[in-house]
Amino acid sequence: MEDLRVGVIGLGLRGGLGALADRPGKGSRVVALCDVDPAALARAAGWYRGSAAGVARYTDHRHLLASDVDAVVISTPDDTHEELAVAALEAGKATYVEKPLAISVEGCDRILATAARTGSRLYVGHNMRHMPVVQVMRDCVADGLVGEVQAVWCRHFVGHGGDFYFKDWHADRRRTTGLLLQKGAHDLDVIHWLAGAPTRRVTAMGRLAVYGDIEDRQAAEGMRPASWFDPARNWPPTAQTGLNPVVDVEDLSMVLLELGNGVLASYQQCHFTPDYWRNYTVIGSAGRLENFGDIGHGTVVRLWKRRADYDEIGDKVWRIPDRGGGHGGADESIMAEFLEFARNGGRTLTSPVAARDAVAAAVAATCSLRSGGQPVEVTPLDAELAAYFAGGR
Repeated sequence: MEDLRVGVIGLGLRGGLGALADRPGKGSRVVALCDVDPAALARAAGWYRGSAAGVARYTDHRHLLASDVDAVVISTPDDTHEELAVAALEAGKATYVEKPLAISVEGCDRILATAARTGSRLYVGHNMRHMPVVQVMRDCVADGLVGEVQAVWCRHFVGHGGDFYFKDWHADRRRTTGLLLQKGAHDLDVIHWLAGAPTRRVTAMGRLAVYGDIEDRQAAEGMRPASWFDPARNWPPTAQTGLNPVVDVEDLSMVLLELGNGVLASYQQCHFTPDYWRNYTVIGSAGRLENFGDIGHGTVVRLWKRRADYDEIGDKVWRIPDRGGGHGGADESIMAEFLEFARNGGRTLTSPVAARDAVAAAVAATCSLRSGGQPVEVTPLDAELAAYFAGGR
């Protein structure tokens, strides 16, 4: 079996993801890198030791797409996903797009339509479907351990939010729409997956509560200094320095969702908590499921099945092993799935339609939030496109 020839576009914070595809002699080899910043290209050279001698470097994605790569990994800023994904699909490349698929519903639909028209394989990097804690919860729901799902709650404590999301382009709504999309796309996708249906109506509230008052801003966007992430120095949140020149996304958001199957859900996101983890609760007609911790040692999922007063243990406990690697091993797992899909097609844990559903819910929630909490209906996907991707293409 010859190695798939893989190109990687975008070598920023998630640029190292493509290195997981660099497995010469084991099915795939990174043969081309692209970034508009020559410094990023130079920095990334050490990530691709397996193929270092033969890796081409480009600052224009069109040159990479014109080469003989079989598959492309796109890990660029969110506002570039649409144009890059369309170009890669038009070039006939199997295409991995980091989440979110795009920053608008129209952008997602354009990408999906291009994939359907060209027949090129499209894969979206919702790696949380590969996280062990989420998979255990999904299996519990699928096995009927909570009965029929009625509600899903998610609280996302983004403890490092001031560092990761307010010091560069993430803080500019022109490039993200908002953090309910950029960060929340993961959680909304998991909510949909656990509940078994996408969102059809939302209402939301939120504001820029803390980081908008910080006046210390960096002069221009560029490569981050070595000290950009310092948990001890950058606390409390008001002690942050070097924020992006534009900060106009919310750092506190609360969303209520009605899903297509009648399940009710809620999502809360805060970017100035002291701790960093996600907490999901699934309530069904015959039980309740909840996780404590999401990655690393000590993470557990607990199930309550009997009537009781306060019970911190529950009736059954799953201890989630720490597999190591990015996002608890999810990065390695999702890249392996993409490479198999790029070679052979077939069904995957992730779904372009589900990725579009997460964007649509997030966009609707952001519109509601910025219009005083008015309910917003989610725009459904064209039926022909939905049918096309339902076949696992």
